[in-house]
Amino acid sequence: MKLISNKQKSLGLKINELAQLVGVDSSLMSRIISGKRRPTMPQLKKISEVLNLDYNQLLKEFLSLQIMELLAPYPAIAEDVIQVAEERIAYLKGDKKFTIIELDQHVIGLLKKAEQLQNKWNSKKPLNPLQVNKMKEYFHTAYTYESNRIEGNTLSLSETHLVINDGITIGGKSMREHLEVINHKDAINLIFDFVQKKIHFNGYYLKQIHQLVLKGIDQKNAGVYRSVPVRISGSAHVPPQPYLIDKLMEDYFLFYEMQKKVLHPVILAAEMHERLVSIHPFVDGNGRTSRLVMNLILLQHGYTLVNLKGDPSKKLDYFKALEAVQVNHENKHFHQLIAIHAVESLQEHLELAG
Repeated sequence: MKLISNKQKSLGLKINELAQLVGVDSSLMSRIISGKRRPTMPQLKKISEVLNLDYNQLLKEFLSLQIMELLAPYPAIAEDVIQVAEERIAYLKGDKKFTIIELDQHVIGLLKKAEQLQNKWNSKKPLNPLQVNKMKEYFHTAYTYESNRIEGNTLSLSETHLVINDGITIGGKSMREHLEVINHKDAINLIFDFVQKKIHFNGYYLKQIHQLVLKGIDQKNAGVYRSVPVRISGSAHVPPQPYLIDKLMEDYFLFYEMQKKVLHPVILAAEMHERLVSIHPFVDGNGRTSRLVMNLILLQHGYTLVNLKGDPSKKLDYFKALEAVQVNHENKHFHQLIAIHAVESLQEHLELAG
């Protein structure tokens, strides 16, 4: 990388001296400087600090090299790929250095209402342990039922309860449908565990969530980014080609780092949900995983589980709101949808808490 190499030479630093300051071995630093090895984001940050380089400039060079590397095997379509990607990348990055996402006035009103309800919910704590367990069983079962229902699972709410809470097998239903509800319940427990342990959400934890979603269903692709193209049935949105996934997921988590202390938690959760399902990084289970990520972020900020409904009318509203962002880059309907459900969830929790 030219910026690193030029600054290293101007300071009279030997490669082994720079490596020691950054905290990596000399051979790795040599490969980073020559462009034969990509630094991790923390390494890039440390290099910028050690060499007193502008981090944003260094990041631009790093990302441009990655784009060139990605497109090198596809010279015939490289220009078209860049042209198609420009609008979507601008959206995925947000405008003005990730700091501004315009909110509809109705959405702002919903967010204020959610904050008021969240304060009331927090004032109810701690709840009676028996009450907590009853509410947990009710909400986790309902969420598992609705999230799987969106994806076509035909187990009813009562059947879902029997499978995940009583271990009963439902006659006439497939093994996959049973695994989908069992896995989803386990994944909910996992995100609650993440909240308790105060994990820093990143790609490692995302893959853990997805691994549970597809456990026993598609073990080969569980927790693994896809290497094949996919299409979404009934949607005008075409997910990106597999050779773009690694870069887009790096941008996804970069967006999260830049926005996690800027955006309202409900909007942050909505954005991380939509962006993940739009990138569609996995062969299957993207919808369930995206909704779990949304709820992980909400729970980390003291909100309650948002349960998007899977009945035909509500499912259509959900898909239309997603497609409005994916195709037309209009996010107000999706923000509104998630904010409404956040308010409804808090109201229902407060009602049951008494």
